[in-house]
Amino acid sequence: MLDTLTYPYTLPSLPYQFDALEPIIDAQTMEIHHDKHHASYIAKLNEALKPYTDLQQKNLTELLSGIANLPEEIRQVVINHGGGHANHTIFWNTLRPNQENNNPQGTVLDFINSTFGDMNTFKTTFTTAASNRFGSGWAWLIFDPEKNVLEITSTSNQDSPLLVGQFPILGLDVWEHAYYLKYQNHRIDYINAWWNIINWEEANKTLEILL
Repeated sequence: MLDTLTYPYTLPSLPYQFDALEPIIDAQTMEIHHDKHHASYIAKLNEALKPYTDLQQKNLTELLSGIANLPEEIRQVVINHGGGHANHTIFWNTLRPNQENNNPQGTVLDFINSTFGDMNTFKTTFTTAASNRFGSGWAWLIFDPEKNVLEITSTSNQDSPLLVGQFPILGLDVWEHAYYLKYQNHRIDYINAWWNIINWEEANKTLEILL
């Protein structure tokens, strides 16, 4: 997914309408989150890369996974805004309108069961990671290619798992702007509701590409 994103970066269209995820995520939050927050990360990333024609040739995955090789003067900008672009692109594409019995199938389910034992244990562990992330950040289901396993992790601010060689399968945005209009300070209610709108087909497709 991120391998196809190149300079100049543009705001991707959502694969659904702003109100498609209601009542889990309201239309106003979706519009502000996508059209304002995500767009801002893209604009600032493009601005930072403008003088660096060599870096403009890299796709977003290459930029983030090779962060140590970037010039020091723009490294943090790429972490913040390149990470913001990558994280949100994954987030939008792993959401879908509310589905009954929304459970993973196929390869991703096999990996969840082999890694965590069962779906309930996985959900509990992921929910804990998301709820315990202090301040702004993300909870992730990532694929570790060296261990050939799925792992749960969390990152602060807009840090991407790609910065440390981890490949995100599923991500949950726990910045307040992702949920505050509807859930206020009740982050756990937002996390619990999110399980109903996960696009498991997209997560499964990403994992199968990485294997």
